[in-house]
Amino acid sequence: MNRPRRVATLIFLLGAALHWGTAGAATVSISCGAVGIELQLCKSGAQAWARKTGNTVHVVSTPNSSNDRLALYQQLLAAGSGSIDVFQIDVIWPGILKNDFVNLRPYLKPSRLAAQFPELIKNDTVDGKLVALPWYIDAGLLYYRKDLLDKYHRPVPTTWNQLAATARYIQDRERAAGHRRMWGFVWQGRAYEGLTCDALEWVDSYGGGTIVNDRGKVTIDNPNAVKAIQMAAGWVGNITPTGVLNYAEEQSRAVFQSGDAVFMRNWPYAWKLANSKGSPVRGKVGIAPLPMGGAHGRHVATLGGWQLAVSKYSKVKKQAISLVKYLTSEQEQKRRAIQGGYNPTYPALYKDKDVLAANPYYGALYHTLVHAVARPSRVTGTRYNQVSSEFWNAVHSTLAHEGDARTNLSELARQLNRLSGDGRHW
Repeated sequence: MNRPRRVATLIFLLGAALHWGTAGAATVSISCGAVGIELQLCKSGAQAWARKTGNTVHVVSTPNSSNDRLALYQQLLAAGSGSIDVFQIDVIWPGILKNDFVNLRPYLKPSRLAAQFPELIKNDTVDGKLVALPWYIDAGLLYYRKDLLDKYHRPVPTTWNQLAATARYIQDRERAAGHRRMWGFVWQGRAYEGLTCDALEWVDSYGGGTIVNDRGKVTIDNPNAVKAIQMAAGWVGNITPTGVLNYAEEQSRAVFQSGDAVFMRNWPYAWKLANSKGSPVRGKVGIAPLPMGGAHGRHVATLGGWQLAVSKYSKVKKQAISLVKYLTSEQEQKRRAIQGGYNPTYPALYKDKDVLAANPYYGALYHTLVHAVARPSRVTGTRYNQVSSEFWNAVHSTLAHEGDARTNLSELARQLNRLSGDGRHW
């Protein structure tokens, strides 16, 4: 029996008894991330709700891999299992899992939805139904070595061409001074979802669109997209190690945090780690929006983050909805931001003095989040995983110099049009 099936069976057996609870109360089961502070904050927040309402919460830890987690969710939901009432879902899953979740819009005041980042509410709304509520948000950021930019009197780059020039300038001089392992720029180049995030930032920053537009039309075969991907291919082996073709978030962070890179693209989580006790670059790191694609481009960050959704198969929907409303509330998100650095989905919290005291970089992060771009998961629905896979493979081939961007993106567009019936059958 494979791992997701074993976990699913265990959850099902546990869930069969958990919903009974004591007289007049219910037990709500929620899936949470399984690692460290994430699990602790989920448990403490859920327990606070339980004390307030007189109910009980059972927290189910799930696989660390998002692919394994999605496979587990799909297995449980396909079986109509009510063993998990509240699901923690990735920002790209609402379109994939839309038919299995409760429409939350009728249970919320419009003012509450209006108080959150509009792109998130839009992302979580599928076919007019709000199938999840935002819990915390992520977006791509540019990390840079403040000390090295100061040393060489270089400003923080605002365009990709400036970044490449500065990265090469500092890389060459640091190597000449004896730091032979120094690289200019590290990012996520493995053939996986992380590369879709990085490449979407490059493409959209040049005005090349978002692979598939909001109307379902495949748009990736265009000159601006070609220019962006070909630009990135030129970095590999130049300012970026060839090993980047196997880098995910942690591999790129390891290089940057060890002091062997000038710039890094990563998610906000890397800030606290880069500045943690014992980090070689502690106090030397700055963050900024990712560069624009030229003077007429724009700063683009791919939208990331996690949401909470209520299963249609839950036997305690009323209580599950109450738990989701509590955990995604502004007050609870403030607590999570202060204690764990989880980025709130309420813009007002990025001006809160307590939150800023705990996370001084939030001022810069806010502007990035405002302009975050969503992957085309909502419009492509259950076929998003295939769309993303086709995209990252085409990009990866280009980065590995297996064909050029023009040829690879043209073939990608043909494949996606076949998949969608020219955009009619997503």
